[in-house]
Amino acid sequence: MMTKRITLKFILLLLVIAPLAGCIFVEKDSLIVGSRNNTESIILSNIMGQLIEAEAGIDVIYKENLGGSNVVWTAMLNDNIDVIPDYTGTIVINYYQETAGDADETLASTKELVSADGITALESFGFNNTYTLALDEEEAERLDLKTFSDFAEVSDDFILGAVFEFIDRPDGLPGFREEYDLEFKDVKGMDHGMMYRSINADEVDVINSYTTDGQLQMYNLRVLEDDQNYFPPYHALPLVRNEILKQYPELEDVLLQLADKIDEPTMQAMNAKVDNEGQMVEVVAEEFLQQAGLIE
Repeated sequence: MMTKRITLKFILLLLVIAPLAGCIFVEKDSLIVGSRNNTESIILSNIMGQLIEAEAGIDVIYKENLGGSNVVWTAMLNDNIDVIPDYTGTIVINYYQETAGDADETLASTKELVSADGITALESFGFNNTYTLALDEEEAERLDLKTFSDFAEVSDDFILGAVFEFIDRPDGLPGFREEYDLEFKDVKGMDHGMMYRSINADEVDVINSYTTDGQLQMYNLRVLEDDQNYFPPYHALPLVRNEILKQYPELEDVLLQLADKIDEPTMQAMNAKVDNEGQMVEVVAEEFLQQAGLIE
């Protein structure tokens, strides 16, 4: 008799809890924002994610530090992430092996190419983050180096520190070497964060930095000019899977608020706050959105 009473109470308890559990564990609307394994990509992801949460009320799940551009792009194509920041030149040349033009032509090509894979490319954030070479300012002054062509005359005396991806990409070192007839003493592959520490420790002599790197404000380096315009435009912009835009059509207007809101000095300053000052990415992203008048 006691056993029957316990069983009946247990059944009644389940009948009460089950509907409540359904309410508790209902999954809220959410999407996944991904980023590469570098500071700038993570900052841009957080800027987009925080704006999406504030303006559209959609929960954002961050997948950060996924790897290089090809890793993140593959995750996007496989529907494992929904929104990413990327770069026009990378998309056109590296993903699709097409020829880039000027900034407007490369943006137009980007939009057309990704649309065939079910992805929408929105407008540029407003800055171009291209490859460059950076070396010790005093050494550059001693040798009177201002351009890549100047550097080509002495490149065989220099050890290059470069991110692994740059060494293999079609728009990276192979074509760059050929364009300027460069011959390095050695090439050392490394993660982006290691390049500046390596050149500061005299382990390498020159690095393939990016024009918006925050560390350029910290180290006494000279950035050389791409005098033959080898590198294409690399304007940063949001990419969104079309299925996500169908599910959340308001996303396009939300992310278009970021168009032309970030110039090169602003992006470099944000990178510097994280890399040089140790500030949290989320804080830097929130501060930018507030200063831009996009969130309270």
